Amino acid sequence: MSGQALHIRVWEDEFIVYGSLSGNTHLLGPVAAHVLSRLQEAPSDAATLAESLPPLLQANFDGELVPEIEHLLADLGSLELIERA
Repeated sequence: MSGQALHIRVWEDEFIVYGSLSGNTHLLGPVAAHVLSRLQEAPSDAATLAESLPPLLQANFDGELVPEIEHLLADLGSLELIERA
């Protein structure tokens, strides 16, 4: 989000994210944290984000990931951690 600063702390396989605009803190799993990190680097769509996950998950790319990433993006948007285009 424009003007948003995210502060991320890692404990084992859980990620605590504080969003400066909302003032809220959220607990994210590794996939959500990876997606959020990638979006901080550059805007991306669900298909591109899904393609970046297999190395993280040690799995083959499966088109079924795209709807799950879309759902995850909607969740991150509702938490005000990302801005949807």
